Parts: sequence; C-alpha cells; structure tokens
Amino acid sequence: MPEALKKLIQNINLLPWIWEKTATRIALFLLSTNNNFINDFKNNLSWIKEKIQYCKTCHAITDAGKDFCTICEKQTRNKNTICVVEEYLDMLTIEQAGGYDGVYHILWWAISPINWIFIGDLNFESLFNRIENADDKVEIILATNPNIEWEATSSYIKEEIEKRKLKHKTFLSRLSRWLSSWYIEFADNITIINALKERKELK
Repeated sequence: MPEALKKLIQNINLLPWIWEKTATRIALFLLSTNNNFINDFKNNLSWIKEKIQYCKTCHAITDAGKDFCTICEKQTRNKNTICVVEEYLDMLTIEQAGGYDGVYHILWWAISPINWIFIGDLNFESLFNRIENADDKVEIILATNPNIEWEATSSYIKEEIEKRKLKHKTFLSRLSRWLSSWYIEFADNITIINALKERKELK
C-alpha cells in the first residue's frame, strides 16, 4: 500500500467511531472521487478553524464574526430557562425534537479526572455569571447523560449554586427517567420531548 494512502487511513482512523476498515473505505473513496469534490473537501477542512467561533453566551459554535449564535440572538426564546448540555450535538438533538423554547449552555464535556477533564476545563463560570446577572429567577435544566461523569458534573453545579448563594435565583431540574438508559444524542424525538416535559426538580 502506498505511504500516502496509509497515512490518510491513519488520520481518518483517529476520528471518533471510525474503525480501520471504515477508514480504508473512506480513503479509497477519496482516492477515486473527482478533483472538484477533493478541493471542496480540502477547503472546508482548512476553513473549519478559521470560519467558526464560539457564542459568547452559551458557547455553541457559530459563524466567525458573530458574537452570538442564532438561538441566543432570538428575542422569542425564553432567556430564563437554560438547558445545560455536555456537547453541541446534544443541543442540536434537543432542538430537532422541538417543543423547547428556552436557551442553552454548553459545557463542552463533563468532569472526568480519568480523562484529564477537570472543573477548570469546562464552561462553569459563565453559567454562574448568567444566573447571577439574570433579572428574574432562572430554571437550570441539567440535560445529563446517564453516567458517572455527569453525576459528578450535576453535583458540582448544585453545590456551587448553594455555595455562591444563588439558590434563591435558581430552580434546578433534570430530565425525567425517560433518558435513564439512553444518551441524548441517540434518543428519538418523542423520548426527548417527554424527558423535557416531565423533568423533575433537583433537590
């Protein structure tokens, strides 16, 4: 096998959920496809870091040059309901399900010392600032995945709200039992809608 093809397969294989056989198929497809597609693909890869930035409010990704994402910009969204999620993909999944008119806060992962992800690596401070600067009481929906990392993350948020004396400004809730065995990104629309509709207060 040519070295250039080997290196391409190795690079593709580093992507999440891509096994070596799949990486090989993708590499061979790229080798056989037309140059217009290759050039477009190459340009999009090179631009992804330059033409995308993070929303200053919720940390969602948005077009470069825009301080805020389209959801945070919308005046019709309920700014006093903040759905806290781990990843951008979780936010997209909830949005696709429909029925949620609040805003979001993306932590970008969860507390996981075993994976070298610590409190300081996540967007906690901006979340607490949003609560502190809110004009009215804010509902924080912990849209958590059912694992140890998210339990630790949820507990930290709850403890910090109490420690910072923000409890009087906050109503904490979490998704209902509908998501007890499924991650948000894999849940269907009905499951997401029910999990939000039947969310429970976190005491």
